[in-house]
Amino acid sequence: MTTPLDIVGLCGSLRHASINRAALRLAGEVMPAGMTLEIAEIRDIPFFDGDVMAQGWPAAVAALRERIRKADAVVIATPEYNFSTPGVLKNTLDWLSRGEDQPFAFKPVAILSASPGPLGGARVQYDLRRVMLFMNAQVLAKPEVFIGGAGAKFSPEGVCTDATTRQFVGDQMAAFAHWIAGVRRMQG
Repeated sequence: MTTPLDIVGLCGSLRHASINRAALRLAGEVMPAGMTLEIAEIRDIPFFDGDVMAQGWPAAVAALRERIRKADAVVIATPEYNFSTPGVLKNTLDWLSRGEDQPFAFKPVAILSASPGPLGGARVQYDLRRVMLFMNAQVLAKPEVFIGGAGAKFSPEGVCTDATTRQFVGDQMAAFAHWIAGVRRMQG
């Protein structure tokens, strides 16, 4: 019997009704058997401040670092703000990237994005991939998931109503399960 894969989800939007939060929940719904997703909240992460860090990790940062460290992998769903990464997500990653023991080193990561626009957040993913590369995360390259016109693909309650979107996200999560196994093999 194999051990279930514990996946942490991060959403780059704080809004409860965010399309990206709905996309993250969708990823959890369509994950292969044996994978579970828990969405970690980033609302309580303070603004990054080296003076604060010098006094010790704030509780919310310490808890998130430990949660990610214990997880088998991370899924990030994020909107695109002004052609790039939302400040709240970038701030969270800035905190998490500090220290020799930062939790993303060699951690499998999948990225998806949703947007009301036609590109589905493509630009944010490329910026986010660069940040994750610096953190030595093992980011799944393919399939990429950009959910364009997302407002028409999710109900007001956040349920995906589009079969094609559900299939694309499901395909990414299946590939992610294989990626996690591959990263484990590479690490020996």
